[in-house]
Amino acid sequence: MDALLTALADPARWRLVSLLAERPRSVGVLAQLAGARQPQTTKHLQTLERAGVVTSERTGQRRVYALRPGPLRDLAAALTRLADTAERAPEGGGPLATYERHALSLDAERLAAQRPGWADGRSFRFRRSLAGSPELVWRHLSDAALLARWWTPDDLRVSELVFEARVGGRIVQEYRDAEDADRSDLVAGRAEGVVEDVRPRERLAYRLSPLLPGGGPAFTAHVDYDLRPTDDDTGTDLDVHFRITDSTVDSADFVAGIEIGFGQSLDTLAAVIVANPHGIDTRSTK
Repeated sequence: MDALLTALADPARWRLVSLLAERPRSVGVLAQLAGARQPQTTKHLQTLERAGVVTSERTGQRRVYALRPGPLRDLAAALTRLADTAERAPEGGGPLATYERHALSLDAERLAAQRPGWADGRSFRFRRSLAGSPELVWRHLSDAALLARWWTPDDLRVSELVFEARVGGRIVQEYRDAEDADRSDLVAGRAEGVVEDVRPRERLAYRLSPLLPGGGPAFTAHVDYDLRPTDDDTGTDLDVHFRITDSTVDSADFVAGIEIGFGQSLDTLAAVIVANPHGIDTRSTK
């Protein structure tokens, strides 16, 4: 497959393949139709033959080449599988759909970010009905070891986490690409903040500022979690209010990812609680 891709990547060889798709042709005719010299055309055809996409036979003084459709069909099938993998969309959309949604949001936010304070007052609301009790959900919101299991969007992982679940307690959140096992890639994000309200099993509030590459805050997020038992007392209704203040011109990239990224994190929280109904820390942060 690599040899075929290399052979087809050359525009001159692609032109010859296109001509041979119409009918078998001799080297001389192919050179004329392609507007090339015959020695160059012969070399290109030999490359295509080694790649398996054409075949040839000598007829009298001429060598006639013909296209072999099979390798092209195999290549087309492989490309189709790649496209299908990229577009495969589980419920709520696959990774490609999420990427495209974020790109659209990013373009819009960058256009809007013309002056400091441009996003102040912007708010997002999230609601999830979770399978666990308020006590279990509270532990996942306030215990750093359990927070690390869900507190990043898809494809990221927590690399450093401090969460002091008391009024005035410190928050540090750093995350990296999930596949960056040796920490050789740049940090994907870092945020610092402080806990403002703690009412176990009922309410948690904090402010958190994502940091720009230079170390300054991009904006301040004021995040409130309200917990209450579901009507049938089998789970917890979690309401989240995410509000922005102190937005800088450089915060557009961060703001664009809030709705998708934080929503993904809450979806992960729901899945984690179902998979670990007793809230046992089964892994350590790295």
